[in-house]
Amino acid sequence: MAKLYFSYSTMNAGKSTLLLQAAYNYRERGMRPLLFTSAKYAEGGVGRIHSRIGISEVAELYDEGVDLYQVIKDHIAEAKVDCVFVDEAQFLDPNQVWQARPRG
Repeated sequence: MAKLYFSYSTMNAGKSTLLLQAAYNYRERGMRPLLFTSAKYAEGGVGRIHSRIGISEVAELYDEGVDLYQVIKDHIAEAKVDCVFVDEAQFLDPNQVWQARPRG
């Protein structure tokens, strides 16, 4: 059964670092994580999740017009997606929260 987890804390508490560590651990086990971050943090149209300790990773961008369900579905059509991580989730609109939820 798919599950939804939500982590929150103050700024500079290491949330992005933990997200990047978790994604790394999934990859290390041969699994495929899918990462998202807000378009507000795009650099030259590229999404990237940054940690203050210097690690970063490319991520899909979302803004208010993006249908997360469709983006996730498109990625699943390419190859199995084992988990979805969303950085800066405070910028999701309520519909996108529902679109990103686990199904099945």
